[in-house]
Amino acid sequence: MNDHDRDRDPRPGLGGRPVRVAAPEDLAALPALESAADALLADYLDAPLPPGPDTEAAVAALARAAAVLVAGTPPVGFARIDVVDGGAHLEQLAVDPAFARRGLGTALVRGCCDWAVAHGFDAVTLTTFAQVPFNGPFYARLGFAVVDDAALPTELAGLRRHEAEVGLDALGPRVVMRRASGLGHTGR
Repeated sequence: MNDHDRDRDPRPGLGGRPVRVAAPEDLAALPALESAADALLADYLDAPLPPGPDTEAAVAALARAAAVLVAGTPPVGFARIDVVDGGAHLEQLAVDPAFARRGLGTALVRGCCDWAVAHGFDAVTLTTFAQVPFNGPFYARLGFAVVDDAALPTELAGLRRHEAEVGLDALGPRVVMRRASGLGHTGR
């Protein structure tokens, strides 16, 4: 098998960029990828996103994650998974805008659900903007459902409070969403 064959992924829409667990050397490039992806939100939010952590702090946070999945070598998309309230939590999903609309976000979300199953978690949660087309509606198409704020467990409720404190709620409606991890690959 040559290098080209090893990098091919048979699933449609990945364009030869398989989803894999990030290697330590991948992490340094991910904050810039996240910033590029976040720039797409400008057209959908009521104000600009608050500045994120500096690159060193962002890389350190990625290194502490339960898992980081990436699409491609070098990465053109990534998903950061944390453990929140004893469950898998998709903390961040980002795809380089130059590679958008090719199925990479879907592949990364599916990879998160597969990771959750492999690690014994029965669901995946996330927080997102409810009305941004490539946020709430995207996750709904993949089988995620909104969780009522009154039903949030302690850590997710704390995460939502933190998001409000840093100003995310002022940019647009935010929601917590949940999907059972073992339902197969729901969505398009």
